[in-house]
Parts: sequence; structure tokens; C-alpha cells
Amino acid sequence: FQPISCLYSPELMREYHVAVRPQDLKPHIFAVAEETYRNVQSQIDPINQSIIVSGESGAGKTWTSRCLMKFYASVAASVTSPKGNEAVERIEKRVLDSNPIMEAFGNACTLRNNNSSRFGKYIQLHLDRFHHLSSASIQTFLLEKTRVAYQAPNERNFHIFYQITKGATAEERLAWNLPEGADYRWLPNSERNLEEDCFEVTRDAMFHLGIDHSTQNNIFKVLSGLLHLGNIQFSNPGDESLPCELEDKAKDFVKTAGDLLKIPVEELLESLRIRTITAGKQQQVFKKPCSRTECDTRRDCLAKVIYAKLFEWLVLVINESIYTDASLWTSFIGLLDVYGFEAFPENNLEQLCINYANEKLQQHFVAHYLKAQQIPTELKYASEGLQWSFINYQDNQSCLDLIEGNPLSIFSLLNEECRLNRSSNPDLFQTRIEKALSDNQCLSRDKFSKKPNFIISHYAGKVCYQLAAMVEKNKDPIPPELVHVLQNSKDDLLQKLFPIAENHQNNTKTQNRAAVVTVVSKFKSSLENLMQILNSTKPHYIRCIKPNADCKAMTFRKEEVISPKPFFTKSETSQK
Repeated sequence: FQPISCLYSPELMREYHVAVRPQDLKPHIFAVAEETYRNVQSQIDPINQSIIVSGESGAGKTWTSRCLMKFYASVAASVTSPKGNEAVERIEKRVLDSNPIMEAFGNACTLRNNNSSRFGKYIQLHLDRFHHLSSASIQTFLLEKTRVAYQAPNERNFHIFYQITKGATAEERLAWNLPEGADYRWLPNSERNLEEDCFEVTRDAMFHLGIDHSTQNNIFKVLSGLLHLGNIQFSNPGDESLPCELEDKAKDFVKTAGDLLKIPVEELLESLRIRTITAGKQQQVFKKPCSRTECDTRRDCLAKVIYAKLFEWLVLVINESIYTDASLWTSFIGLLDVYGFEAFPENNLEQLCINYANEKLQQHFVAHYLKAQQIPTELKYASEGLQWSFINYQDNQSCLDLIEGNPLSIFSLLNEECRLNRSSNPDLFQTRIEKALSDNQCLSRDKFSKKPNFIISHYAGKVCYQLAAMVEKNKDPIPPELVHVLQNSKDDLLQKLFPIAENHQNNTKTQNRAAVVTVVSKFKSSLENLMQILNSTKPHYIRCIKPNADCKAMTFRKEEVISPKPFFTKSETSQK
């Protein structure tokens, strides 16, 4: 948790790259990186390589992945370009510039980590037949979009919101309606100054990847609109047949949010406060005022869907900038930087998916490393007449069966609950889970908690998940009124993010509840695709170790390092 520049310097990169036997040097991530690079070089028919960077939240996975990318950009840089070095921007520069953008929009300060990745990413670095870096591509998984509208105590929103509020010039503040010192509900702990709050680094990287200043201003104006959206507060009307009223200051925030998002205030308010119901054979349309809770949910949903679409679009723009025709590269080295195992005082669907991903990667590690190491070792010992006994390691298949198995699992029950045409009852759902999955020893429950929950015994420790709102999060519904109002926005960026033709098809699909693809289904499918890619490559593993739970420099706590269960920080313990 402090800079040690000599450990990751260009000079050290060269030392490992030119060494006759890098494995004879001191253990280092550059030794792993060089091994993968030489493996690609030495094959007549190159075998693709993958490096899986793992460890709990705050252990240094993102930093390690960043250093690995710098290593490959250095050693695999093309000396010459057929079009001339001045005619095209070097691909390695573009690949490195993708990092600050992805971290600004996808990382946040949590209880366990100041720069926690709130999404997973798999980066493929493509090499041509001369083993030069020719292009790259980024695949992302499960952005934690709920963080836009909800931040746990002592945590922060995504970095980019703090960057624009702290780093904007006076002229930009005026254009984006971000007065200095203004208070925003969705911007907690803004007084904390982090290294990740550097706005200029993000802006420069965006410009180098082809996002011009005009488009950048459009992006930041939309983000400002989301901050103002978060300050809109509703109050219950005296008559239930009337729409919810706005609190005193909320009228100004509605107008500002509407201006920034280029949505007429009346249309914005109606989408948040009025629900459209189509019923009967004649498909008659009725309008019904939403309750205060429903208005709050719609406001949050609007912000989350805009941010999620913006993030997807940024990934697409980055890929267009760093990817070239597949015919120009012959092999790849993949870097997997996935969110670390998480155990918070309150855990819901996001943590379930994150820990499920870690569970799958642990199984991959067991299958490809521990099992693979034991068989040749046994044969070698036997040939020399030495006694050998297998090392016992934890097989986590039963845990995976509990989460993803067929026909019955946590995921299948969640999806079934989403298909039922009724509101989900967390207490009844808890009973269903216990009854259907009681045979699995990895499942238990916190009997002392009044909130419906279930506990999963993961390879890294037990985690208690709250069932409240889990089914609704899995549905991830977007009211059609919100889609419609975004489609009709006059903002250039929102028109790109919400094209009318695309969403007409989506609206048709969502009318059939059985056709709705849930969050866990999408995540499971994308994770299975990732595992297929990893299984087709030669894997290498880097395990990041967190020396203490408080993220303090020069502090190593042995009991925390060797514990399989992540320790809570003091702030987490007090909350728990």
C-alpha cells in the first residue's frame, strides 16, 4: 500500500525479458509474464496463454494487471509499422490508455479497497506472427450499476463522479451545472481525496482513444444530470389518486436534470410518477399514479440504466480503437482481472454473482494446477521408489452445485421466482430454498437474524446473503415509460445509447415474462463463455495477497494472511 517504483520499473522489465532463465531470478509477476510470452514464441503452432489474477478485494489485482499490460506493451512493441510510426498511434499506447478510463467508470472506493473493481474484465492482447502486439480486445462482466444510486456507509460512488466534481474548470462547472461545493445525495464521502480522483488522466486517455472533447463534454453533462436526478425527493400526496408531490428543493433539481439530459421536465416527471397499464382484450391503456416508494425506485432505475448503457458504449468505443482484423494476429495472451471475493455486513445479488465467479475460478485453479501437479509428481516419486501421498485440497464442486446446478440450485430457484406472476415474499422464498436444497451441506441460515437470508460456505469462507430485493434485482425490470422518455431525448449521446428500433424489439420481448433474461442467467452465460476461453489456453496463476485488512503500508498481519476467511475492517465490524 505504498509506491515501490523499482519493483515495476522499465529496467526491471528488461532484466526479466533478456534473462536466459527468468525463473532463476527473484519471484516476480514479470517472470510469469515473460514465461507466457516465450511460450507463444516457442510454439510452431502457437498455444494461446492466459494469466488469471486472483485474490480478495484490495489485494492488488488491478495494479498487477496494469503492470502486466505495461510489460507486454514494452517487450512486445512493434519496432516498425508498415504505415510508418508517425502515421498511426502505437497500439500499446492505446491499450494502456484503456486502463484509466475503465477504472474511472468501473471502479469505486469500498470498505475493503480504495480502488475496487466493480466489474470483471478479460483483456486479450493479440500478437502477430512476429510476436508483436498488434491489437487487443476487452470483455467485461457484471458492472455493479446499483452503486450509482446506492452507496453503503463509508463507501463512495464510481470514481468518475468525484473526478468531474473536483476537476472541472469554472467554465465546465457552468456548462455542466456543477457549482463548487454543491451537495449531492449520490456523492457521499466526497471530502476524501484519493489518487484515483485525477480527472486529467481520464480525459487525456479518452482523447487518445478517439473520444473527442465534444463527446467528452456530452458524457460529463449526462453524468452531472444523474447527480441532480439523485437529489429529486418525493413526498406522499394527500390523495392516492394523485401523483406524488415534489419536496421543496426538488423542483430545481428536476429542471436541471431535464435540461442536462435534454428531456422536457413534464415528460421526465410523468415517467417517474405515472405508471402505464395495458389491460383487457381491447388492450386499453390506463394511467396510475405511483407510490412514493415506486417513484424512488423509478428514479434510481433511470440513473442505473443510463450509466450501464454508457459503460457498455465506452467498452465498445475502446474495443473499436484497440482491435484490428483477426487476420492480422495469430495468437493472444489473456489477462483476467476479476472482482475479489467479498463478504460485507450486507450481501445481496451482486456479492452472490461476484463470489460465484471466484468459486468458478477456484475450481479452474484446482483442476489445472493442483490436480495437474500431483499426477506427474506421483509418477516421478514412484519411479524413484519414494513414498508419496496425495495432498488433500478442498473440492468446491458441491458449492458450485448449490449455486448453479441443475435442476435445482439457488440460481434456478431465483429464476423460477422471477417467472411467477406475483410479488416475491422473501420469507416464503427462504423456506423454498431450504426445503429444495437442504441436502447440500454448503447451505445454512443465520437463525439469529430477523431478515430472510441464506448462508453459503464458499471456499474462502461463509457469506450470509439477504433475500430482500434479491428477486427484483434478478429481474432487473426497466419500466417502458423510462425507455420511452430516453428514446425521445434530444441529447446526442442518449440517442446513441437508446436507439428506437432496438428498444421496440426489446419491448415486445418483455411483454412475455418467460422470455425475460435474468441477471444471473446472463452472468452465468458470460462466465461459461469465459471459462471456455480459459480452458482453451495454457493457464498461469498470480495470487495477490492482502497483508492487512486496513490497507496500511508496512503492516503485515500473519493471522489475516493465512486465514481462508476475509477479515472485516474495524468499520465493517462495528456495522455488523
